[in-house]
This record gives sequence, structure tokens and C-alpha cells, in this order.
Amino acid sequence: MTKATPIDGGDIKSAAAWTRKRFAGVDIARTALRESGRRGVLGGLAVSVAVLISGCDSVVGIPGDEPEPAATQPTSTTTTGANTGGDTPEPPAVSQAITRWAADLRTGNLDELEQKCWTMAPLNVRAMYAEPAPILAALDQPSVGNGSSTVWKSAAVTVIANDRELATDYACPRVFATGTTLAFNDADARHTVRRYLSRLVGEPVAPTDAEGTYPLVCAAEPGSWDPNGTGSATTAPLAVDPDASGDVTAFIDQSLESEWPRGDYITVSATVTNAAGGQQKRTFTLKSGEEGYCIGDVSA
Repeated sequence: MTKATPIDGGDIKSAAAWTRKRFAGVDIARTALRESGRRGVLGGLAVSVAVLISGCDSVVGIPGDEPEPAATQPTSTTTTGANTGGDTPEPPAVSQAITRWAADLRTGNLDELEQKCWTMAPLNVRAMYAEPAPILAALDQPSVGNGSSTVWKSAAVTVIANDRELATDYACPRVFATGTTLAFNDADARHTVRRYLSRLVGEPVAPTDAEGTYPLVCAAEPGSWDPNGTGSATTAPLAVDPDASGDVTAFIDQSLESEWPRGDYITVSATVTNAAGGQQKRTFTLKSGEEGYCIGDVSA
């Protein structure tokens, strides 16, 4: 197993540099992002895609894990957002959820976006949303639903919002360069475990972060759990036994580490405190899907 290179708490440039080295052949929107827009748009989007492939996360309020303050981006002059053209009209709830987010994006206040987009690893938020202009331009395009998400696409940028989040009051979409593939990284996996453990100790990262609205545990059906690649998929163990994590009363956020076993699966370890006051290491196994990572198993 190759241990994921943690860049938690580091600057975004380091994340981008690490990814360029690992994925040297990726050419991000090379035609649409030239000349006057190259320095600004490519600077933001290359980093955006970089952190979607590599790893970069932090939590506000945890000493030593806060991202460095980012320069406030210029307010975009784009006047529209979430264009609802096309053959399939966009439901009003979708328009409201994405428009609220787009209004905040226009201000360029990354600190506010980081707080409101708590379902994502904080530095992933900062990287994806660093350049509002091309994102807002993509939102001017007609939206297309694919059954589980809604997509806005321009020649340079693709914006995709999970329908589950679009059903809430505020939707934070993923942003990546058009022509590349949306991918979830090890920072996403660690943040999933962070949110799961935060719930267990009674301190969710947001008041509304609950399993019923934002599932983090892999669904029992269909039984597609096969981290060892045996070819015989089963139901995820944590879906069968939701109490497998034990009586966790606290955890050390800085202890979160990730490794890639194989394929769509990743493990994240964390040091937790049990009801008796003792500390133990727990290892969580997660699977990547269309909506991000879900936790399927936990072991001591």
C-alpha cells in the first residue's frame, strides 16, 4: 500500500505542485484558459483539479490545522447564475440552493464559503472556488440533470451539484476543468471520517449534519462491498452493525491519516478516546461513489 501524501494544513501551491508531479500528463483546459485569463483562471482551476486528485484538508478552529488566509478575490460582474434553460426545467428548489451559493461566490469571500460548505474538506473549498469568474460563467449555461446530480458546463469549467444537497437550502457544488474527470481525493476521505467522528462525540461540524440528511455510512443495498477485490461483493459491515465504531467520546483530528488499499477504496486511521478514557487507533475503510466517500467498515 502506498501511503497518501498528506498536505493537510499546507498551502494550496504545495498541493498543486505535488499533483503536477504525479499527474504530469494532465492538460487542464489548455485552449480556453490562455492569454488574459490564463494567469487567473488556470491559477485557480489547476489548483482546483489538483486538490480533487491529491489531498488537502484542514478544519477551522483546530490549532495548527487552519489554512492560511487567502486573498479576497475580486467581485465578479457576472449577473446571472443557474440558468434554467434546456428541455428539462430546473425545479425552484434547485435554483434557490445554487443561487444562494453563487451569490456568496461572487463576493469572493473564501472564509465564508469554507464555513458554509462544511460537507467538503476546507482547503478543497478554497482551491475550487478561488476564481469565481469562470465558475459563474459556467452557471450561465443551461443546466442538465443526470438523475443524481445537476451539471452546468462551459468550455473551461464544469460545475456539478449533488441533488441531495440541492434539496437543502444551500448547495456547494464541485468544480473541475471541463475535459477532465471529477475525482474525490484523500482529503475528502479524511473529512468524511472527521464528520463521522464529530457526530459520534456529539459535536457535528454543522447542526444539520446528520445521517438522515447527509449519509456517511455506505448503504446496505445494493451489496457492493468488496475492498479486497474477491469478486464476491457483500453488504458493508458498518451498515449491518452501526455500533461497530464503539463508544467514542473524543478523537484527535491531527491523527487522521489515509492510505489507498486499491481501486475505489481508501482507509483512514484516527486516534479516538473511549468511554473508559483510553485511547485507541481506529481504521475506517471507505468506498468512493458518485456522491463522494461512504464509510463501510471500521476496525481496531
